Amino acid sequence: MKTCIYGAGAIGGWIGMALAQAGCQLNVVARGATLDTLQRDGLSLLRGTQRTQVPVHAVADPGALGVQDLVVIAVKAPSLAGVAERIAPLIGPETQVLTAMNGVPWWFLDGGFGGALSGTRLAAVDPDGAIAAAIPARHVIGGVVHASCSLDAPGVVRHHFGNGLILGEPSGEASTRVGELAALLVRGGIEARVSPQIQKDVWYKLWGNMTVNPISALTGATTDLILEDDLVRGFISAVMLEARDIGARIGVPITEMPEDRHAVTRKLGAFKTSMLQDVEASRPIELDALVTVVRELGQLTQTPTPFTDALLGLARLQGRQRGLYPR
Repeated sequence: MKTCIYGAGAIGGWIGMALAQAGCQLNVVARGATLDTLQRDGLSLLRGTQRTQVPVHAVADPGALGVQDLVVIAVKAPSLAGVAERIAPLIGPETQVLTAMNGVPWWFLDGGFGGALSGTRLAAVDPDGAIAAAIPARHVIGGVVHASCSLDAPGVVRHHFGNGLILGEPSGEASTRVGELAALLVRGGIEARVSPQIQKDVWYKLWGNMTVNPISALTGATTDLILEDDLVRGFISAVMLEARDIGARIGVPITEMPEDRHAVTRKLGAFKTSMLQDVEASRPIELDALVTVVRELGQLTQTPTPFTDALLGLARLQGRQRGLYPR
């Protein structure tokens, strides 16, 4: 099976290692220091004191690889448009494209999902439709990551906690291909399972990180400190209730209350969110896929979102002042 990781960061490296250990031919599209390291040393994964290393075929130009059986897109949302511009050589009629990214994806309202909104293009994540045109929904298998990984160095992934990956067809179909991909990832060491409605899993994960991520970026605080502050936690809960109302209107109801989700986050202890790490590293922030798109869905469903709007405005302003979000 010819597989390609497009975006060999922490999560891409984690999935790539599993595919390699399951016996797949592993190709990687990378650039800069990551490309150099992968070509010289291969891909490394650290779990505690254990180090696993596998050789990979790393290139800068997707055209050098040709059509793949599976392409894993594991980039941050601001980089996705650039991927869409270059991904064509990798995709043939039967290519599967697994998306392993934060936030609401461009295919969220495809496959008959969303009721009256089914088929609607979400401008927050695909402004001109270029991503959907480059990666048609029929190729997509949705993925929701429940694992914490970071990079010790280019091409060197450290796995912290969590080892889950939820897969699903945007249509909700129990397809053969998604079952086979889950089994492949399990052979490689990932706790993969198939969801009957992947949009629900996307929305539930978003429900937890659409608030803590931008607030951590604004304040520099770890998640434990954020949730310890009664006023901040109350604001977070207000945003989450707006998102819960939107979810109920598009077919992904959440029965929990915000405090239930806060209890889950508290168990993870003190950690820096991915958006805080991006701010500290002066990388573009994933604000649109996490917050702007929720505001857009609120407008589409006629759901008031005053607290979400306040969070978006503050985080957007900070991002623009730091040069991490477009003006």
